[in-house]
Amino acid sequence: MSAELVSILVLVVIFVIATTRSINMGALAFAAAFGVGTLAGGMDADGIFAGFPGDLFVVLVGVTYLFAIARANGTTDWLVHAAIRVVGGRLALIPWVMFVISGTLTAIGAVSPAAVAIVAPIALGFASRYRISPLLMGAMVVHGAQAGGFSPISIYGTIVNGIVAREGLPGNEIVLFLASVVVNLVIAAIVFVVCGGLKLASTATATRELATVGGSGTTTPAGGDTSATGATGGVGTDTTTGHGEDTSGLTAPRIATLVSLAALVVGALVFDLDVGLTAITLAVLLSIAWPETSRQAVTHVTWPTVLLICGMLTYVGVLQELGTIDYAGDAVSEVGVPLVAALLICYIGAIVSAFASSVGIMGALIPLAVPFLLEGTVGPVTMIAALAVSSTVVDVSPFSTNGALVLASAQDVDRDRFFRQLMVYGGIIVAAAPAAVWLVLLVPGFG
Repeated sequence: MSAELVSILVLVVIFVIATTRSINMGALAFAAAFGVGTLAGGMDADGIFAGFPGDLFVVLVGVTYLFAIARANGTTDWLVHAAIRVVGGRLALIPWVMFVISGTLTAIGAVSPAAVAIVAPIALGFASRYRISPLLMGAMVVHGAQAGGFSPISIYGTIVNGIVAREGLPGNEIVLFLASVVVNLVIAAIVFVVCGGLKLASTATATRELATVGGSGTTTPAGGDTSATGATGGVGTDTTTGHGEDTSGLTAPRIATLVSLAALVVGALVFDLDVGLTAITLAVLLSIAWPETSRQAVTHVTWPTVLLICGMLTYVGVLQELGTIDYAGDAVSEVGVPLVAALLICYIGAIVSAFASSVGIMGALIPLAVPFLLEGTVGPVTMIAALAVSSTVVDVSPFSTNGALVLASAQDVDRDRFFRQLMVYGGIIVAAAPAAVWLVLLVPGFG
Protein backbone atom coordinates (compact mmCIF):
# COMPACT_ATOMS: atom_id res chain seq x y z
CA MET A 1 0.00 0.00 0.00
CA SER A 2 1.33 3.44 -0.92
CA ALA A 3 2.31 6.02 1.67
CA GLU A 4 -0.47 8.30 0.39
CA LEU A 5 -3.17 5.69 1.01
CA VAL A 6 -1.73 4.84 4.42
CA SER A 7 -1.80 8.49 5.49
CA ILE A 8 -5.42 8.92 4.31
CA LEU A 9 -6.54 5.76 6.11
CA VAL A 10 -4.82 6.95 9.28
CA LEU A 11 -6.66 10.28 8.94
CA VAL A 12 -9.97 8.38 8.82
CA VAL A 13 -8.91 6.36 11.87
CA ILE A 14 -8.13 9.61 13.71
CA PHE A 15 -11.66 10.89 13.15
CA VAL A 16 -13.24 7.55 14.09
CA ILE A 17 -11.26 7.17 17.32
CA ALA A 18 -11.78 10.81 18.32
CA THR A 19 -15.52 10.44 17.77
CA THR A 20 -16.04 7.08 19.47
CA ARG A 21 -13.47 7.28 22.28
CA SER A 22 -13.63 10.99 23.19
CA ILE A 23 -9.88 11.43 22.74
CA ASN A 24 -8.52 14.81 21.69
CA MET A 25 -8.12 14.69 17.92
CA GLY A 26 -4.99 16.83 18.10
CA ALA A 27 -3.20 14.37 20.38
CA LEU A 28 -4.12 11.56 17.98
CA ALA A 29 -2.87 13.66 15.07
CA PHE A 30 0.51 14.28 16.73
CA ALA A 31 0.91 10.54 17.31
CA ALA A 32 -0.16 9.87 13.72
CA ALA A 33 2.28 12.47 12.39
CA PHE A 34 5.09 10.74 14.24
CA GLY A 35 4.07 7.24 13.18
CA VAL A 36 3.20 7.93 9.55
CA GLY A 37 5.99 10.44 9.02
CA THR A 38 8.63 8.13 10.44
CA LEU A 39 7.47 4.75 9.16
CA ALA A 40 5.81 5.65 5.86
CA GLY A 41 7.71 8.79 4.92
CA GLY A 42 11.15 8.30 6.44
CA MET A 43 10.94 11.77 8.02
CA ASP A 44 12.95 12.88 11.03
CA ALA A 45 11.63 15.00 13.91
CA ASP A 46 12.66 18.27 12.26
CA GLY A 47 10.71 17.35 9.14
CA ILE A 48 7.61 16.52 11.19
CA PHE A 49 7.81 19.71 13.26
CA ALA A 50 8.17 21.79 10.09
CA GLY A 51 4.38 21.57 9.78
CA PHE A 52 3.73 22.86 13.31
CA PRO A 53 1.66 26.09 13.01
CA GLY A 54 3.53 28.38 15.37
CA ASP A 55 1.59 31.46 14.24
CA LEU A 56 -1.77 29.85 14.90
CA PHE A 57 -0.54 28.59 18.28
CA VAL A 58 0.08 32.21 19.32
CA VAL A 59 -3.33 33.27 17.98
CA LEU A 60 -5.16 30.54 19.90
CA VAL A 61 -3.33 31.13 23.17
CA GLY A 62 -3.38 34.93 22.95
CA VAL A 63 -7.03 35.37 22.01
CA THR A 64 -8.41 32.76 24.40
CA TYR A 65 -6.22 34.09 27.23
CA LEU A 66 -7.54 37.63 26.66
CA PHE A 67 -11.11 36.37 26.51
CA ALA A 68 -10.62 34.26 29.64
CA ILE A 69 -9.57 37.41 31.49
CA ALA A 70 -12.75 39.13 30.24
CA ARG A 71 -14.79 36.26 31.60
CA ALA A 72 -12.94 36.12 34.93
CA ASN A 73 -13.36 39.83 35.72
CA GLY A 74 -17.05 39.88 34.76
CA THR A 75 -16.75 41.82 31.49
CA THR A 76 -18.68 39.20 29.55
CA ASP A 77 -21.43 39.16 32.21
CA TRP A 78 -21.67 42.93 31.93
CA LEU A 79 -21.97 42.71 28.14
CA VAL A 80 -24.76 40.12 28.38
CA HIS A 81 -26.82 42.10 30.86
CA ALA A 82 -26.25 45.39 29.03
CA ALA A 83 -27.57 43.81 25.83
CA ILE A 84 -30.71 42.57 27.59
CA ARG A 85 -31.34 46.01 29.05
CA VAL A 86 -31.02 47.58 25.60
CA VAL A 87 -34.10 45.71 24.33
CA GLY A 88 -36.08 46.57 27.43
CA GLY A 89 -36.55 42.91 28.26
CA ARG A 90 -39.02 42.35 25.39
CA LEU A 91 -39.63 38.61 25.30
CA ALA A 92 -39.72 38.19 21.52
CA LEU A 93 -36.35 39.89 21.18
CA ILE A 94 -34.55 37.78 23.79
CA PRO A 95 -33.70 34.91 21.37
CA TRP A 96 -32.21 37.48 18.99
CA VAL A 97 -30.31 39.09 21.85
CA MET A 98 -28.74 35.70 22.55
CA PHE A 99 -27.96 35.31 18.83
CA VAL A 100 -26.23 38.70 18.71
CA ILE A 101 -24.34 38.21 21.97
CA SER A 102 -22.92 34.84 21.03
CA GLY A 103 -22.09 36.14 17.54
CA THR A 104 -20.34 39.18 18.96
CA LEU A 105 -18.31 37.08 21.36
CA THR A 106 -16.99 34.80 18.61
CA ALA A 107 -16.48 37.71 16.23
CA ILE A 108 -14.12 39.44 18.68
CA GLY A 109 -12.13 36.31 19.39
CA ALA A 110 -13.94 33.81 21.59
CA VAL A 111 -13.87 30.23 20.40
CA SER A 112 -17.37 29.04 19.54
CA PRO A 113 -17.71 26.54 22.44
CA ALA A 114 -16.56 29.24 24.88
CA ALA A 115 -19.23 31.66 23.65
CA VAL A 116 -21.91 28.97 23.79
CA ALA A 117 -20.76 27.92 27.26
CA ILE A 118 -21.28 31.51 28.47
CA VAL A 119 -24.55 32.34 26.73
CA ALA A 120 -26.38 28.99 26.58
CA PRO A 121 -27.01 28.64 30.34
CA ILE A 122 -28.49 32.15 30.47
CA ALA A 123 -30.54 31.59 27.31
CA LEU A 124 -31.89 28.21 28.42
CA GLY A 125 -32.68 29.69 31.82
CA PHE A 126 -34.87 32.30 30.12
CA ALA A 127 -36.42 29.56 27.99
CA SER A 128 -37.40 27.57 31.07
CA ARG A 129 -38.79 30.54 32.97
CA TYR A 130 -40.83 32.03 30.15
CA ARG A 131 -41.86 28.81 28.36
CA ILE A 132 -39.81 29.52 25.26
CA SER A 133 -38.86 26.51 23.14
CA PRO A 134 -35.46 25.27 24.35
CA LEU A 135 -34.72 24.17 20.79
CA LEU A 136 -35.33 27.74 19.62
CA MET A 137 -33.08 29.23 22.28
CA GLY A 138 -30.34 26.65 21.84
CA ALA A 139 -30.33 26.99 18.06
CA MET A 140 -30.20 30.79 18.27
CA VAL A 141 -27.17 30.65 20.56
CA VAL A 142 -25.27 28.15 18.40
CA HIS A 143 -26.11 29.79 15.07
CA GLY A 144 -25.22 33.16 16.53
CA ALA A 145 -21.84 31.84 17.60
CA GLN A 146 -21.27 30.37 14.15
CA ALA A 147 -22.44 33.57 12.44
CA GLY A 148 -19.66 35.57 14.05
CA GLY A 149 -17.19 32.73 13.92
CA PHE A 150 -15.47 33.75 10.68
CA SER A 151 -14.75 37.41 11.28
CA PRO A 152 -11.20 38.39 10.27
CA ILE A 153 -10.11 38.45 13.92
CA SER A 154 -12.03 35.39 15.11
CA ILE A 155 -10.48 32.03 15.88
CA TYR A 156 -12.19 30.20 13.00
CA GLY A 157 -11.61 33.07 10.58
CA THR A 158 -7.94 33.38 11.47
CA ILE A 159 -7.42 29.63 11.17
CA VAL A 160 -9.14 29.29 7.78
CA ASN A 161 -7.54 32.43 6.36
CA GLY A 162 -4.19 31.23 7.67
CA ILE A 163 -4.60 27.83 5.98
CA VAL A 164 -5.63 29.54 2.74
CA ALA A 165 -2.55 31.78 2.86
CA ARG A 166 -0.25 28.85 3.68
CA GLU A 167 -1.62 26.88 0.73
CA GLY A 168 -1.19 29.79 -1.68
CA LEU A 169 -4.90 30.00 -2.48
CA PRO A 170 -6.75 33.23 -3.28
CA GLY A 171 -8.85 34.23 -0.28
CA ASN A 172 -11.31 36.90 0.76
CA GLU A 173 -11.88 37.43 4.48
CA ILE A 174 -15.02 39.49 3.95
CA VAL A 175 -16.69 36.93 1.68
CA LEU A 176 -15.97 34.19 4.21
CA PHE A 177 -17.36 36.26 7.08
CA LEU A 178 -20.48 37.43 5.24
CA ALA A 179 -21.24 33.92 3.97
CA SER A 180 -21.27 32.63 7.54
CA VAL A 181 -23.35 35.57 8.82
CA VAL A 182 -25.99 35.32 6.09
CA VAL A 183 -26.39 31.53 6.17
CA ASN A 184 -26.71 31.37 9.96
CA LEU A 185 -28.99 34.40 10.04
CA VAL A 186 -31.35 32.82 7.50
CA ILE A 187 -31.39 29.52 9.41
CA ALA A 188 -31.99 31.36 12.69
CA ALA A 189 -34.93 33.26 11.17
CA ILE A 190 -36.48 30.02 9.92
CA VAL A 191 -36.04 28.36 13.32
CA PHE A 192 -37.49 31.45 15.03
CA VAL A 193 -40.68 31.23 12.96
CA VAL A 194 -41.04 27.44 13.05
CA CYS A 195 -40.44 27.17 16.80
CA GLY A 196 -43.01 29.80 17.78
CA GLY A 197 -40.90 32.93 18.01
CA LEU A 198 -43.57 35.12 16.42
CA LYS A 199 -46.05 34.15 19.16
CA LEU A 200 -43.72 35.54 21.82
CA ALA A 201 -44.49 39.12 20.78
CA SER A 202 -48.03 38.81 22.15
CA THR A 203 -47.23 36.63 25.14
CA ALA A 204 -47.99 38.09 28.56
CA THR A 205 -45.15 37.49 30.99
CA ALA A 206 -44.15 38.35 34.50
CA THR A 207 -41.55 41.10 34.82
CA ARG A 208 -38.93 40.16 37.35
CA GLU A 209 -35.55 41.24 38.45
CA LEU A 210 -33.51 38.07 37.88
CA ALA A 211 -30.43 37.00 39.73
CA THR A 212 -28.14 34.82 37.64
CA VAL A 213 -26.23 32.37 39.79
CA GLY A 214 -22.61 32.47 38.73
CA GLY A 215 -23.50 32.69 35.04
CA SER A 216 -24.99 29.22 35.22
CA GLY A 217 -28.40 30.30 34.03
CA THR A 218 -30.10 29.35 37.33
CA THR A 219 -32.40 32.27 38.05
CA THR A 220 -34.43 33.34 41.02
CA PRO A 221 -36.66 36.37 41.51
CA ALA A 222 -34.85 39.11 43.33
CA GLY A 223 -36.80 40.15 46.38
CA GLY A 224 -39.44 37.54 45.66
CA ASP A 225 -41.35 39.84 43.30
CA THR A 226 -43.54 37.67 41.09
CA SER A 227 -46.28 40.17 40.33
CA ALA A 228 -47.79 40.04 36.86
CA THR A 229 -47.73 43.18 34.76
CA GLY A 230 -50.27 42.28 32.13
CA ALA A 231 -49.49 41.93 28.45
CA THR A 232 -46.16 43.72 28.58
CA GLY A 233 -44.23 41.00 26.81
CA GLY A 234 -41.14 41.91 28.83
CA VAL A 235 -38.64 40.39 31.20
CA GLY A 236 -36.34 41.89 33.75
CA THR A 237 -32.58 42.13 33.59
CA ASP A 238 -29.98 40.30 35.65
CA THR A 239 -28.02 42.50 38.00
CA THR A 240 -25.93 40.21 40.19
CA THR A 241 -23.88 37.07 39.97
CA GLY A 242 -24.03 34.25 42.44
CA HIS A 243 -20.90 35.63 44.06
CA GLY A 244 -22.72 38.81 45.01
CA GLU A 245 -20.85 40.84 42.39
CA ASP A 246 -22.79 43.59 40.66
CA THR A 247 -22.83 42.92 36.90
CA SER A 248 -24.59 46.17 36.07
CA GLY A 249 -21.64 48.45 36.81
CA LEU A 250 -18.37 49.18 35.04
CA THR A 251 -15.37 48.58 37.25
CA ALA A 252 -11.81 49.54 36.39
CA PRO A 253 -10.87 46.00 35.24
CA ARG A 254 -13.96 45.80 33.04
CA ILE A 255 -13.31 49.21 31.45
CA ALA A 256 -9.70 48.20 30.77
CA THR A 257 -10.84 44.90 29.28
CA LEU A 258 -13.41 46.59 27.02
CA VAL A 259 -10.72 49.00 25.86
CA SER A 260 -8.42 46.04 25.20
CA LEU A 261 -11.05 44.23 23.13
CA ALA A 262 -11.64 47.41 21.13
CA ALA A 263 -7.88 47.83 20.69
CA LEU A 264 -7.63 44.26 19.36
CA VAL A 265 -10.32 44.97 16.77
CA VAL A 266 -8.78 48.30 15.69
CA GLY A 267 -5.24 46.95 15.71
CA ALA A 268 -6.12 43.96 13.54
CA LEU A 269 -8.51 45.66 11.11
CA VAL A 270 -7.05 49.17 10.84
CA PHE A 271 -3.33 48.73 11.49
CA ASP A 272 -3.04 45.13 10.24
CA LEU A 273 -1.31 43.99 13.44
CA ASP A 274 -0.92 40.27 14.08
CA VAL A 275 -4.00 39.09 16.00
CA GLY A 276 -2.17 36.59 18.19
CA LEU A 277 0.70 38.85 19.24
CA THR A 278 -1.66 41.79 19.81
CA ALA A 279 -4.05 39.71 21.93
CA ILE A 280 -1.36 38.17 24.09
CA THR A 281 0.25 41.60 24.63
CA LEU A 282 -3.06 43.07 25.77
CA ALA A 283 -3.67 40.04 28.01
CA VAL A 284 -0.23 40.50 29.59
CA LEU A 285 -0.89 44.19 30.27
CA LEU A 286 -4.18 43.31 31.97
CA SER A 287 -2.42 40.58 33.94
CA ILE A 288 0.21 43.00 35.20
CA ALA A 289 -2.49 45.38 36.42
CA TRP A 290 -4.71 42.67 37.95
CA PRO A 291 -2.58 39.55 38.56
CA GLU A 292 -5.25 37.76 40.60
CA THR A 293 -7.56 37.72 37.57
CA SER A 294 -4.75 36.47 35.39
CA ARG A 295 -4.17 33.49 37.66
CA GLN A 296 -7.81 32.49 37.22
CA ALA A 297 -7.82 33.15 33.49
CA VAL A 298 -4.74 31.18 32.51
CA THR A 299 -6.45 27.96 33.54
CA HIS A 300 -9.30 28.76 31.16
CA VAL A 301 -7.17 29.10 28.04
CA THR A 302 -8.70 26.55 25.68
CA TRP A 303 -5.73 24.19 25.71
CA PRO A 304 -7.74 21.30 24.20
CA THR A 305 -8.49 23.50 21.19
CA VAL A 306 -4.83 24.53 20.96
CA LEU A 307 -3.81 20.87 21.01
CA LEU A 308 -6.48 20.01 18.45
CA ILE A 309 -5.51 22.66 15.90
CA CYS A 310 -1.75 22.30 16.26
CA GLY A 311 -1.94 18.52 16.09
CA MET A 312 -4.18 18.44 13.02
CA LEU A 313 -2.14 20.98 11.09
CA THR A 314 1.09 19.22 11.98
CA TYR A 315 -0.36 16.02 10.53
CA VAL A 316 -1.48 17.95 7.46
CA GLY A 317 2.13 19.08 7.09
CA VAL A 318 3.16 15.42 7.03
CA LEU A 319 0.48 14.74 4.40
CA GLN A 320 1.90 17.53 2.28
CA GLU A 321 5.43 16.18 2.61
CA LEU A 322 4.29 12.70 1.57
CA GLY A 323 2.43 14.03 -1.47
CA THR A 324 -0.96 12.98 -0.10
CA ILE A 325 -2.45 16.41 -0.75
CA ASP A 326 -1.76 16.22 -4.47
CA TYR A 327 -2.86 12.58 -4.57
CA ALA A 328 -6.23 13.27 -2.92
CA GLY A 329 -6.80 16.42 -4.94
CA ASP A 330 -6.26 14.51 -8.16
CA ALA A 331 -8.72 11.85 -6.98
CA VAL A 332 -11.41 14.47 -6.29
CA SER A 333 -10.84 16.13 -9.65
CA GLU A 334 -11.29 12.77 -11.38
CA VAL A 335 -14.95 12.76 -10.37
CA GLY A 336 -15.34 14.43 -13.73
CA VAL A 337 -17.93 17.03 -12.81
CA PRO A 338 -16.32 19.84 -10.75
CA LEU A 339 -19.61 20.96 -9.21
CA VAL A 340 -20.36 17.43 -8.04
CA ALA A 341 -16.89 17.13 -6.54
CA ALA A 342 -17.40 20.45 -4.73
CA LEU A 343 -20.73 19.24 -3.35
CA LEU A 344 -19.11 16.01 -2.13
CA ILE A 345 -16.42 17.96 -0.29
CA CYS A 346 -19.07 20.13 1.42
CA TYR A 347 -21.02 17.05 2.53
CA ILE A 348 -17.87 15.35 3.83
CA GLY A 349 -17.16 18.44 5.93
CA ALA A 350 -20.73 18.61 7.25
CA ILE A 351 -21.08 14.92 8.12
CA VAL A 352 -17.73 14.61 9.87
CA SER A 353 -18.16 17.94 11.71
CA ALA A 354 -21.52 16.85 13.12
CA PHE A 355 -19.68 14.17 15.07
CA ALA A 356 -16.20 15.62 15.47
CA SER A 357 -14.27 18.88 15.29
CA SER A 358 -15.34 21.50 12.76
CA VAL A 359 -11.93 23.15 12.86
CA GLY A 360 -10.21 19.80 12.55
CA ILE A 361 -12.08 18.81 9.41
CA MET A 362 -11.54 22.24 7.83
CA GLY A 363 -7.84 21.96 8.60
CA ALA A 364 -7.77 18.64 6.76
CA LEU A 365 -10.17 19.24 3.85
CA ILE A 366 -8.94 22.63 2.63
CA PRO A 367 -5.37 21.38 2.04
CA LEU A 368 -6.71 18.13 0.56
CA ALA A 369 -8.75 20.14 -1.94
CA VAL A 370 -5.88 22.41 -3.03
CA PRO A 371 -5.08 20.72 -6.38
CA PHE A 372 -8.78 20.59 -7.20
CA LEU A 373 -9.19 24.28 -6.34
CA LEU A 374 -6.13 25.37 -8.31
CA GLU A 375 -7.69 24.01 -11.49
CA GLY A 376 -9.92 27.08 -11.48
CA THR A 377 -13.12 25.33 -12.55
CA VAL A 378 -14.66 26.17 -9.19
CA GLY A 379 -13.89 29.53 -7.60
CA PRO A 380 -11.52 28.99 -4.62
CA VAL A 381 -12.94 31.91 -2.63
CA THR A 382 -16.54 30.72 -2.78
CA MET A 383 -15.52 27.06 -2.43
CA ILE A 384 -13.62 27.76 0.78
CA ALA A 385 -16.56 29.79 2.09
CA ALA A 386 -18.98 26.97 1.21
CA LEU A 387 -16.76 24.36 2.88
CA ALA A 388 -16.25 26.49 6.01
CA VAL A 389 -19.95 27.21 6.42
CA SER A 390 -20.97 23.59 5.70
CA SER A 391 -18.48 22.36 8.30
CA THR A 392 -19.63 24.68 11.09
CA VAL A 393 -23.36 25.26 10.63
CA VAL A 394 -23.96 21.64 11.71
CA ASP A 395 -22.62 22.27 15.23
CA VAL A 396 -26.17 22.18 16.59
CA SER A 397 -25.81 18.38 16.58
CA PRO A 398 -25.88 17.01 20.16
CA PHE A 399 -22.72 15.06 19.28
CA SER A 400 -20.79 18.29 18.75
CA THR A 401 -19.40 20.43 21.57
CA ASN A 402 -21.87 23.26 21.02
CA GLY A 403 -24.88 20.97 20.80
CA ALA A 404 -23.77 19.11 23.89
CA LEU A 405 -23.44 22.40 25.79
CA VAL A 406 -26.99 23.35 24.81
CA LEU A 407 -28.28 19.95 25.92
CA ALA A 408 -26.44 20.24 29.23
CA SER A 409 -27.76 23.78 29.83
CA ALA A 410 -31.44 22.94 29.28
CA GLN A 411 -33.62 23.30 32.38
CA ASP A 412 -36.89 21.60 33.27
CA VAL A 413 -36.98 19.49 30.10
CA ASP A 414 -37.16 15.81 29.27
CA ARG A 415 -33.52 15.41 28.30
CA ASP A 416 -34.09 12.29 26.23
CA ARG A 417 -36.77 14.09 24.23
CA PHE A 418 -34.63 17.22 23.89
CA PHE A 419 -31.70 15.08 22.77
CA ARG A 420 -33.86 13.57 20.04
CA GLN A 421 -35.01 17.04 18.99
CA LEU A 422 -31.43 18.23 18.68
CA MET A 423 -30.46 15.08 16.81
CA VAL A 424 -33.32 15.46 14.31
CA TYR A 425 -32.62 19.16 13.88
CA GLY A 426 -28.92 18.48 13.43
CA GLY A 427 -29.74 15.82 10.84
CA ILE A 428 -31.90 18.27 8.90
CA ILE A 429 -29.08 20.82 8.87
CA VAL A 430 -26.53 18.20 7.75
CA ALA A 431 -28.82 17.13 4.91
CA ALA A 432 -29.94 20.58 3.74
CA ALA A 433 -27.22 23.14 4.52
CA PRO A 434 -24.37 21.87 2.28
CA ALA A 435 -26.70 21.57 -0.74
CA ALA A 436 -28.16 25.04 -0.10
CA VAL A 437 -24.74 26.64 0.35
CA TRP A 438 -23.45 24.86 -2.76
CA LEU A 439 -26.47 26.00 -4.77
CA VAL A 440 -26.16 29.64 -3.70
CA LEU A 441 -22.39 30.13 -3.61
CA LEU A 442 -20.99 27.77 -6.23
CA VAL A 443 -23.55 27.08 -8.94
CA PRO A 444 -24.11 30.71 -10.05
CA GLY A 445 -20.38 31.32 -10.52
CA PHE A 446 -19.57 28.03 -12.21
CA GLY A 447 -17.92 28.28 -15.58
